[in-house]
Amino acid sequence: MAKNKFPGGMGNMNNMMKQVQKMQADMQKMQAEVQERQVEATSGGGAVTAIATGKKELISVKINPEVVDEDDVEMLEDLVLAAVNEALRKADEMVSAEMAKITGGMNLPGMF
Repeated sequence: MAKNKFPGGMGNMNNMMKQVQKMQADMQKMQAEVQERQVEATSGGGAVTAIATGKKELISVKINPEVVDEDDVEMLEDLVLAAVNEALRKADEMVSAEMAKITGGMNLPGMF
């Protein structure tokens, strides 16, 4: 008689499959919710504000008129770039944090 390769028998395997299916459903729900959430980042002490979604889509850039200087457009470009990059980084962090809640910190490469 062949020994069962799964500790605890097939019932254990079925239980594990149910847990994986629940995790997948939870991840899909979380992904839909996170895509609608927004993160905000600023640069230059609030001179430029960028808002992005969990889908890493930039939805808003606000520029304080006081920092607009015709003679120093490069500084404004740098401030915008810094705010946008920080907003996108925050969006990544938000998605990772929500994913960790579902997976219990398991490393699941390629999931997001």
